Amino acid sequence: MGRWRDGWGRLVVHGESVSATVPLEIAASYRARTKGLLGRDSVEGAILLSPASSVHTFRMRIPIDVAYLDRNFDIIAVHTMKPGRLGLPRLRSRHVLEAEAGAMAEWGLRAGVRVSIEAE
Repeated sequence: MGRWRDGWGRLVVHGESVSATVPLEIAASYRARTKGLLGRDSVEGAILLSPASSVHTFRMRIPIDVAYLDRNFDIIAVHTMKPGRLGLPRLRSRHVLEAEAGAMAEWGLRAGVRVSIEAE
């Protein structure tokens, strides 16, 4: 897909043992990407920051799971970050997924898994 627009969609996880469809918020504008999950107490599903290669959790209220995706939507790495942390940039990362801590393990997201995005 070309350029994304801020909006909603679905994250589809294509795992070997787990296949999941998750509600997704798409943050493609500079303003939406810089806000991300700041100031929220929870998140329904996940948020896609695109383009993005790193994130921080300064001023966040909750720990989050962060998945770094390459241009083909293959997951490069998944980390849980506590509030007040700075994530290192991933050179091959083109997109970042954020969700509440623990959610990505439930969905089967880990390095090597491919996901797809269905925008509404």
